[in-house]
Amino acid sequence: MKRWAALLRGVNVGGRKLAMADLRAMLAGMGFADVATLLASGNATFSADARDAATLEAALESESAKTLGLVTDYLVRDAAEIAEVMAANPFPEVAKTRPNQLIVMFHRDPFDTKMLDTLASRYDGPERLRAIGRELYIDFPDGQGRSNLVPEMAKCKFPRVATGRNWNTVGKIAAQIGV
Repeated sequence: MKRWAALLRGVNVGGRKLAMADLRAMLAGMGFADVATLLASGNATFSADARDAATLEAALESESAKTLGLVTDYLVRDAAEIAEVMAANPFPEVAKTRPNQLIVMFHRDPFDTKMLDTLASRYDGPERLRAIGRELYIDFPDGQGRSNLVPEMAKCKFPRVATGRNWNTVGKIAAQIGV
């Protein structure tokens, strides 16, 4: 069996409630083993025979809609991919000193770095962004609450199928999945 992490988009924010016990029950009901959740923001780890993330994402989204009444995106990474996310961090100093201000945006598809050029032509904030594969790493030196970056990203039509986790959470997911 392979270890997987599932990151749900937009749960327990803006009125979209999901009890983690319900998520664990759904995953166990799908036949997955070693099911665990982390925090209330839609993070789960489990073992499954699945080998293909895209097929697994589709199955999770379908089952979630059916059993939980929750229509949302699931972004799935295996343990090796989570290890790569950790190793690829382009802002190691931020991870050490301000881990809650380093966000990893997980995307379904490889991130189009041309979007960063478009953003740079319209926005000159203090944040640093670096795309590596399907992940976009963002350093929010003044915190997310004071940043104008996210609305500008929306105006530039950044991919909507994405979900962010701060570095502390990414590290906890890595530990939980066995990285």
